[in-house]
Amino acid sequence: MRSVKEQLSVIKRGADEVLVESELITKLERGQPLRVKAGFDPTAPDLHLGHTVLINKLRQFQDLGHQVIFLIGDFTGMIGDPSGKSATRPPLTRDQVLENAETYKAQVFKILDPQKTEVAFNSTWMDQLSPADFIRLASQYTVARMLERDDFKKRYETNQSIAIHEFLYPLVQGYDSVALRADVELGGTDQKFNLLMGRELQRGYGQESQCIVTMPLLEGLDGVKKMSKSLGNYVGIQEPPGVMYGKLVSMPDTLIWRYFELLSFRSVEEVAEFRRDVEAGANPRDIKIKLAEEIVARFHGEEAAAAAHRSAGNRLKEGEVPEDLPMINLLADESMPVSAVLNKAGLVKNAAAARDLLSAGSVKVDGAVVDRTFMFELGVEYLCQAGKKAFAKIRVDAEKS
Repeated sequence: MRSVKEQLSVIKRGADEVLVESELITKLERGQPLRVKAGFDPTAPDLHLGHTVLINKLRQFQDLGHQVIFLIGDFTGMIGDPSGKSATRPPLTRDQVLENAETYKAQVFKILDPQKTEVAFNSTWMDQLSPADFIRLASQYTVARMLERDDFKKRYETNQSIAIHEFLYPLVQGYDSVALRADVELGGTDQKFNLLMGRELQRGYGQESQCIVTMPLLEGLDGVKKMSKSLGNYVGIQEPPGVMYGKLVSMPDTLIWRYFELLSFRSVEEVAEFRRDVEAGANPRDIKIKLAEEIVARFHGEEAAAAAHRSAGNRLKEGEVPEDLPMINLLADESMPVSAVLNKAGLVKNAAAARDLLSAGSVKVDGAVVDRTFMFELGVEYLCQAGKKAFAKIRVDAEKS
């Protein structure tokens, strides 16, 4: 295994927080593979790149020689995780959960090594608990402590209902760590309360407490809200290669390094070199292409990535509008000038480049050449072309107060 210092560097890359780092160092110093767990409730059949942030970190642990446990929450999925929700979530049926779970397994093995991955279902042990066992589990935590959780606290203070079964979700997730004897658990920053629950329950059941690694929530293609299918700012990992490629190449420049940090398996040194190239004047689009090819190859293979690149290049050389253009959603208080839209959408390197293209008559909106006086109205979808090769569908929506 690699040195503790090297392992810690990999583990902390892109992570929001490691709790408790000194305890993790102690575990690593033993020189034994750690049991590293991440749980996923199969509440929807399709994953997007935001979901893969945790799976990528699991793969890094796997490459470091640790035992990775991909936990499918078929039991907790029927409860519904209330994290960040302002109302009780309707539970799924067991058939819905199991159907989604099968698609999850097929998708995650595009990243994880199936030969080195332990797949577990938490119904395996939860279905075996008797009513008395459940009461013992519930006795490990108080209502007052539950109400310290931010979403529960807000709902309680505003007289919104909280169902009793929602209190059970953190307990069940925590008990998963007991059943699996986890050394480390990964989760999003919105899962911190549940992850800490695992530490406490393990102590209550006489085990050494797990360490936790929280990962940030990936911003969507708009660069503002977290990636979400409902917001339309996502890249689905089962989308066609050309669609994935087009969306990633058209992302705002502000997302480049964030996406490399959380989605790329390239070394820190290589990414730093890319950053120096851009700072020295390289076109950010060329760097986006490198990331797009890596991501498409991961989920569809090298040939599909190369074909997506060739296809995009051929269409643009011929002056044709790509068929699979991504939708870029921007937020503003009022209508936006075209120069600001081009810059914020990442179609140009900077504001000066936008002005130069506009002055040269090289910007088209819905097929017509526009000048710097053109305004993007709120709620309207536009087809925008900047120069010969940069295309995107753009919609500016009003910011919600």
